[in-house]
Amino acid sequence: MNPYIGYAACLAATLVVTVGDFFVKKAADAGLGFTSWQFLLAFAFYAASSALWLVVLRHVTLAQMGVAFSAFSLLLLVAMGVILFGEKLALREYLGIACAIAAMVLMSRTA
Repeated sequence: MNPYIGYAACLAATLVVTVGDFFVKKAADAGLGFTSWQFLLAFAFYAASSALWLVVLRHVTLAQMGVAFSAFSLLLLVAMGVILFGEKLALREYLGIACAIAAMVLMSRTA
């Protein structure tokens, strides 16, 4: 078991899930249903993420994956908010990011 492969695959899966979420949001905002191309594309991204989760779980524990997914999701969403929407971060948010990274470090196993 190589945890670095697991965390890299977890990051990739998180990115794929986030792209799927984007297309679900687009379908929802447009009032479209389950058969819209946006929703079907999101479904395809979610299905692709399942293959990545299989790789992840071969290299890290379920607990490690949960913490890594949460931390990667948080970091990705913060980056999107700051870069795409011009949101500003306060000290509280910076501390939250530091805690998420610390949790990931504490949950990781390299041996």
